[in-house]
Amino acid sequence: MNTITQLDTTQTDQERDAFTMRMLDATTGVFDIYTIHIGYRLGFYTALARGASLTSTALAGLTGTYERYVREWLEQQTVAGIVRVENADAPAGERRFFLPAGHIEVLTDRESVNFLAPLAQLVVGAVRPVADVIEAFKSGAGVPYSRYGEDMRDGVGLLNRTMFMQQLGREWLPGIPDIHGRLTANPHARVADIGCGQGWSSIGMALAYPHIRVDGYDLDEPSVARARINARQAGLIGRVNFHVRDASDPIHKKTYDLVTAFECIHDMPDPVGVLTAMRQMAAETGSVVILDERTAERFSPDDSGIDGLFYGFSVMACLPNGMAEQPSAQTGTVMRPETLKQYALAAGFAGMEILPVEHFFFRLYRLF
Repeated sequence: MNTITQLDTTQTDQERDAFTMRMLDATTGVFDIYTIHIGYRLGFYTALARGASLTSTALAGLTGTYERYVREWLEQQTVAGIVRVENADAPAGERRFFLPAGHIEVLTDRESVNFLAPLAQLVVGAVRPVADVIEAFKSGAGVPYSRYGEDMRDGVGLLNRTMFMQQLGREWLPGIPDIHGRLTANPHARVADIGCGQGWSSIGMALAYPHIRVDGYDLDEPSVARARINARQAGLIGRVNFHVRDASDPIHKKTYDLVTAFECIHDMPDPVGVLTAMRQMAAETGSVVILDERTAERFSPDDSGIDGLFYGFSVMACLPNGMAEQPSAQTGTVMRPETLKQYALAAGFAGMEILPVEHFFFRLYRLF
């Protein structure tokens, strides 16, 4: 074997070994996501966050669950570095587990911008119809949103809730002087929220601007039903109304002072049609604002951002969902700014502005 061949073989072996470890690490990470989902859904983290360390028997008693399952979950979470144990050498039933202080906010505090437990729920929902996705790869068809189930709806809703309740109306919109001025002026402004999901964006805007009236539109009936419950619990009945209606149907032309679409344009089979409707729904002096994923400006195999995460959601959920109706623009989660700009121009807008909002996951746009 010559030197060049030896070098090639050595490099191949190194790549093989590195990829083997990556596969093992990724598999462990998948199980971490699912067990975090279990802990969140069953209230384990909330119970552990109350302060005192707990045995598996105590945690099972507090949450109405079966001790043997709880014990296995606690040990897995400890090995994963999510939960810690006080007395690892004690008999299994006597070990006391606790949640580190730095993990409590991320796993239990739904009012925190660092609350990421719903991310695990969202991933679980995104992979739910994997057999349908595989068939879609073969046929070129799509997978309807309804196939992704409750975990997808709740994961999206809860993951974005804090952003909409705390940042959208308190930081981002006030940072756009003319929009903020209109939302605080008389006569009271009207807002259309396209693709509103469980309604947190509509509710957040209404709470931040006490005189506006918001109409939220979405085609997913279970999401709209949940949005109505959320609005009632927030005391906003009468000021915030939700409708099961196609966003591309401009039912109120030139009616709204602000028309928004938050994290949904990339999912839509006809984004140009939806943007055209949004332009038509806006009053003569109205504004159109879009929020979507903070993708890289262009594709690169050496991604240093979070496009890898976005591509994962795109392959499993957003692209199949966007192709469930035909014809489809086939956009997917990784909708780069230039793609949105081209959609906006095709919809009749003159241009697009990226607003100065810093967020790890999202980018805010204004169409004009």
